[in-house]
Amino acid sequence: MFDVIIVGGSYAGMSAAIPLARARRSVAIVDAGERRNRFAHASHGFLGRDGHAPDEIADEARAQLLAYPTVSWLDGRAVTASGKIDGFEIALDDGRQLAGRRVVIACGVADILPEIPGLAAHWGIGAMACPYCHGYELDRGRIGVLATSPMALHQAMMLPEWGTTTLLANGTVAPDAHELEELERRGVTIEPVAVTEIGGEAGAPVAILRDGRQLAFDGLFVTPRTRIASAIPEQLGCAFKDAPLGPIIATDDLRQTSVPGVFACGDVVRPVASVALAVGDGAFAGTATHRSLIFESAAQPRAA
Repeated sequence: MFDVIIVGGSYAGMSAAIPLARARRSVAIVDAGERRNRFAHASHGFLGRDGHAPDEIADEARAQLLAYPTVSWLDGRAVTASGKIDGFEIALDDGRQLAGRRVVIACGVADILPEIPGLAAHWGIGAMACPYCHGYELDRGRIGVLATSPMALHQAMMLPEWGTTTLLANGTVAPDAHELEELERRGVTIEPVAVTEIGGEAGAPVAILRDGRQLAFDGLFVTPRTRIASAIPEQLGCAFKDAPLGPIIATDDLRQTSVPGVFACGDVVRPVASVALAVGDGAFAGTATHRSLIFESAAQPRAA
């Protein structure tokens, strides 16, 4: 019986484990090895590690975490979960069974890219989602915004901070008069012809249009839909709420879900993706989980 089982060993999950380990609580981290930023060569915006490779940051964090003797790391995927506060059970895909008093869900989300040939090959290299993470390195070059939802209008208005911006409407967005005025004010060019393929070498995407024209960019920004990367939250009965790009887990101010004893952190609870935010979120959830172990029980759960 572990004090806490953490589902997901990326930045939020490892960060949640630190305060628990330092409180000498027994922690099991189950990790499927599919960090959301695994396609990127560098991670930006995380204080002290700006520009470092995601693998380097994660590997160093894991080594530091495993120096605590109460932490166990299990490579594998959590596939089923049941139980209640002080008595949760989680099964892994290889048949291993875990029991824990608390659960922290930090499984992250998966990006669902639009089905445009060639786009996936550029993802995380020349095609990105977050300008704060990758915009500076474009050196004020040519930027394309590939519309996948109305969020593209907001993104297109932001991106001129980082370079000359073209909104590829792609039959997805049709700006109204006010939005056209705002896009013009920001210097955004609108390309109405649909995109049929993304070509070019990695890091230098080329949008191939239906009429045969090719538009070369230094970077292409996309806002993909997302889905929670595990069925565990649903199996435990967690409530969800809608976010702009897909559902996320509903939590209170202490990152506790609707299920007593189950906490969540990272991209599964916030619509904005960032290593820095995930680490902060995880640290907060880990601290709240420790307090739950002290002050709550199945017989006396936390007051609403």
